[in-house]
Amino acid sequence: MLAATLGAALAFGAPAALAGTAPVSPSGQSVPSAPSAPSAPAKAAAAAPTSQSATWVAGTRAYLVITAPGDSSAVRSAVAANGGTVFSNFDAIGVIVAHSSSAGFATAMRGVGGVQQVGATRTSDVPADAYNPALPANPAQSTTPAGEPVRADMSQIKADQAWAVSTGSASVKVGILDTGVDDQHQDLAPNFNAADSVSCAYGKPDTRTGAWRDVDTHGTHVAGTIAAAKNGKGVVGVAPGVKISAVRVAEPGNSFFFAENTICGFVWAGDHGFKVTNNSYYTDPWQFNCPDNIDQAAIIEGVKRAQEYAEGKGSLQVAAAGNEDYDLAHKTTDSASPNDSTPVTRTITNACLDIPTELPGVVTVAANGTGTTKASFSNFGSGVIDVAAPGSDVYSTLPGGKYGTKSGTSMATPHVVGVAALLASTNPGITPAQLRDKLATQANDIACPSDNRCTGTAANNSFFGEGQVDALKAVGSTPPPGKYFENLGDFAINDNATVESPITVSGVTGNAPATLKVGVDIKHTYIGDLKVDLVAPDGSVYTLSNRAGGGTDNIVQTFTVNASSEVANGVWKLRVNDNANADTGKIDAWNLTF
Repeated sequence: MLAATLGAALAFGAPAALAGTAPVSPSGQSVPSAPSAPSAPAKAAAAAPTSQSATWVAGTRAYLVITAPGDSSAVRSAVAANGGTVFSNFDAIGVIVAHSSSAGFATAMRGVGGVQQVGATRTSDVPADAYNPALPANPAQSTTPAGEPVRADMSQIKADQAWAVSTGSASVKVGILDTGVDDQHQDLAPNFNAADSVSCAYGKPDTRTGAWRDVDTHGTHVAGTIAAAKNGKGVVGVAPGVKISAVRVAEPGNSFFFAENTICGFVWAGDHGFKVTNNSYYTDPWQFNCPDNIDQAAIIEGVKRAQEYAEGKGSLQVAAAGNEDYDLAHKTTDSASPNDSTPVTRTITNACLDIPTELPGVVTVAANGTGTTKASFSNFGSGVIDVAAPGSDVYSTLPGGKYGTKSGTSMATPHVVGVAALLASTNPGITPAQLRDKLATQANDIACPSDNRCTGTAANNSFFGEGQVDALKAVGSTPPPGKYFENLGDFAINDNATVESPITVSGVTGNAPATLKVGVDIKHTYIGDLKVDLVAPDGSVYTLSNRAGGGTDNIVQTFTVNASSEVANGVWKLRVNDNANADTGKIDAWNLTF
């Protein structure tokens, strides 16, 4: 889910329901500061789309009026007759978004023929901005030096190996339902699809140019992980060949994601051919929506119908599990809701749902920390988590041409969306149900750690579901026979000592390539101690890392070596030399791709 705006805590109870980012400083570097208040984005004056609602007055609240799909004209007339106005309506799913300042509006509408449910979507007033929405800022763009080194998260899911097979198809459209996207960013502009981008803030499509832009930083960060261009600068997304569209569902100033915004976003996704959508948030103001509450029951039904509509049109929704280290399969309390007014602690059961991640058909994503660990913040739950992906210290795009690091299940989810986009690219015509199945079957199993909260088997458990997604498998390419070799054995790295892990290569004709890929997974608590070399069969040494990185933990990276002068077949070695006291580690795994 989304972490609450710039500087939000890794928690459901943040000012808005962002699914989790660590605080990010203006320079884009992660900082361990306390949560700060949302920064108000600059707003340009702009003409508003014509509203069906009256002029805003204090006390105006938003409601979902649920009726049968089809012509809702009679119910819309009843809205006006009972002191309300129709702000937007989605006849295909039988959902009307109504506004009213009348305290008796919901009760009156529940007595109208043809009305199935009515529920307030917030415990705060609808902002006046809803009737005359300002366009988000279009920030000036920084430039970045050339070079886009492969990030650890991409190596972790083998995206860097997948790119050699496929970067994804431009015919696959991905929708980013979030705080918006900076479409001018140098790493996003090549893959941005403005024609299908929109703002759904307040629950009505706003198609003005730029309405989709970021009112925070979160959506732009998510976008880069999915499909930052492979253009020699910045970062590369999991699927850099697909197209991304922004559907801004967050409201400015607070980044709230109310039900009507999500409903608008899902219907838009279905109508505009998005093959997969990224949903790194939960639906405000309720951390969990409980069916025994008349308002929350309407929220569940309205968002559920919108999700089913999108899926029926061919769109798979992928959502973040959240960042409270909470067992979603054993719910007990909710102390974070409603987050748009005054939260209270309430007792809940498993019937109460985190929306949209716990809706039927939605892929629920947990976050890995380093390697295949559970990120400390990641929610979990038997039968709830579908798959996992890297979510800690993920480096990606930020508005204004910048880059920075964020953490959260928000950051894990776009990795899964990128893999889903690669699957869709290599399997044209795939249905959402088939895509869900393939995401599960291609994931690499992760056994439970020594934590009694983790239940299940290595094949499927409460921490990681079916396992960590694998981009290389997604593009239909298990490592080619005779071309890919790995050693998964652990080799201890002791103080002031040298260790070697061997790989025997056979069946490869001629010499190694000029672009030999060396995938390295070294666990060590001070990588500045380490010199890491690739040793060819004839003893030639190729230095991969020479005491770089200072006190940083771990080397999880794919290096490219010009080994074209070396005979391919024979014993290759990864040699690690520790040059200092105090910190030790191990070679966890490494591989060669010819």
